[in-house]
Amino acid sequence: MKKVVLLVLIGKRKEAAVNLQKVLTAWGCIIKTRLGIHDGVLDNCSEKGLLMLELCGSDDQNHELARKVEVIQGVHSKLVELELDHE
Repeated sequence: MKKVVLLVLIGKRKEAAVNLQKVLTAWGCIIKTRLGIHDGVLDNCSEKGLLMLELCGSDDQNHELARKVEVIQGVHSKLVELELDHE
């Protein structure tokens, strides 16, 4: 069993969110699960955030999405692949 997760750390959410959302929308068919976390609520909203994306694309698609996310200014990403040898 193999799981692929793209972790996305966003440094300036208000500036990076629009470009990041465009990329995620374009690649939405390979995003199985999306979880977004940021500190703050209401009037005290944080500029930093974390996205965890479970991907279900081919290896090439997953790596290309990670590359496209990484080039967005104020965003850092890491593709994590976990696999169990035996079930």
